[in-house]
Amino acid sequence: MADSPDRPDAVPHVVPDVILLEGIQIPAALGVTAAERRMRRPVTLDLEVETDLHASGRSDRIGQTIHYKHIFEVVEDIAANQDHKLVEALAARIADAVLGKFGADAITVTVRKPKPISGVLEYAGVRIRRERQG
Repeated sequence: MADSPDRPDAVPHVVPDVILLEGIQIPAALGVTAAERRMRRPVTLDLEVETDLHASGRSDRIGQTIHYKHIFEVVEDIAANQDHKLVEALAARIADAVLGKFGADAITVTVRKPKPISGVLEYAGVRIRRERQG
């Protein structure tokens, strides 16, 4: 049953505002074996950072939002400068860092590893969603 504005106990459904960073490509030390990590093959990352964008939408001021360049810099540092055995670990590290540094409400991180095995597999990857605690 849909929420009714006539009912005093109705809670409106709120769609979160989202900052999108899609198609980020960064060479990463990613793989189960040390040899695979040394290859530093590019991964493709998509982020959906949930945060309230009302103030920045009204004011048109960068200081009232999370600057996507700063998010990118955190993602780039983690992906390029740390070793990751699993795509799950890379995604979780990015999610934790963005939530911790920028105070976003939630984040969805998608990591795609291109051509992870010989054959017809285009990508393997994960999509995780984390929410800020507290």
